[in-house]
Order: sequence, then structure tokens, then C-alpha cells
Amino acid sequence: MSALAVLTKAPDPISRAGLDSYLRAAPGVTLVADRPADRRCTVVQLTAAVSRDLLREARALLLDPRIRLVLIVERLREDELLDVAASGISHLLLRQEVTPGRLLRAVHGAHSGSSSLPPGLLNQLLDQVHRVRQGAAGAAGSGQSLDEREIAVLRLVAEGCDTAEIGARLGYSERWVKNILHRLTSRLNLRNRTHALAYAMRRGLV
Repeated sequence: MSALAVLTKAPDPISRAGLDSYLRAAPGVTLVADRPADRRCTVVQLTAAVSRDLLREARALLLDPRIRLVLIVERLREDELLDVAASGISHLLLRQEVTPGRLLRAVHGAHSGSSSLPPGLLNQLLDQVHRVRQGAAGAAGSGQSLDEREIAVLRLVAEGCDTAEIGARLGYSERWVKNILHRLTSRLNLRNRTHALAYAMRRGLV
């Protein structure tokens, strides 16, 4: 199995050197200076705060299906969480919580197509889901592109359930749940579960 290509980005050379030092000796990882044209690449980007320019650049970068993005932020407002999720960023880490092990897990997770938020931020996002649910009754008719099974799965994703728990709640196998999520993310051109959740929230489905 070939090593994962990882490109680090930071606002200054010292910060980028710090990221590189975490990953340089990691097994199965190769640091690259530019995005390779012939294979998947995970971009690890460090930033002080989330901005519109950052999210616009992230969405443009992720138009290439071979690119995965791990974002490390120093600070993040609660009202920015949904925008981050909707951008398609695979993994979000808080700078003060980053360790070599956590960063490596995020890189491997991004490469495999998973997504994650730190537990504290996930709880904040789920709180936003609850608030959107309460205020989105008038928008429910905009979800015609999702069927009842897909909406049921997304609602359980919004509650923080993993695929095994969703299957148990709905009476289906874990494989069935994974297939449902794969079909709806592929059909709607969504990057991952977090992106799918953001899509559903914006349409008042969860």
C-alpha cells in the first residue's frame, strides 16, 4: 500500500514546520510540497480563525474529489460550525488539543472518507440541530430530494448515533445504513456525513 500524500499549509513557516514535525516520522505518510496530480492528497491546514475566504478556498479545493481537508483552528465561534460542516471539510481539530496521534488519526480518517469534530464542538453542532428543528417547520417542503428512509437516517446522525446505533434504532443492518449514507452523499454530491447533516439542517429536515 502506497504512503498517504499529505500537504501542510500554515500562515507562517514556523507553524508549518511544527505540523511537518508531527507528520514527518509517521508511518504510512509522505509529506509533499504540492498536490500530486496522480493520487489522493490530504491537505492539513492551520489557521487562526475561520473566515469567508478560508471557506471559499476550501470549497474550491474540495471540488477535486482526490482532495481531503483537515482543518486546525485556534478559535471557532459556535455560529461558524454549520458553515464549516457545509464546506465539506473532513476533520476539524482545535489547535490546543492537537497531538501527533490525533493529527495522524485525522489524516488517516480523512483519507478513508470519514469525518469528525471534537466532542465539544460536536455537542455544539447538535445543539444547533435542535434549534434549527424548532424553527424550520416552514422549510420542510424543500426536502423533496430525500426519501423517508434517508431523512430518518440523517435525523439519527444529528442525534450523534453511529451506523451501528442507527441500524439498531431503525431495525436494519449496519451495512444497510452505510449504503443509505453512501447513496445520498453520492447523489447530492456531499463530501461526508457532516456535510450531509449540514445539508439536511439547511433544509429543515432535522
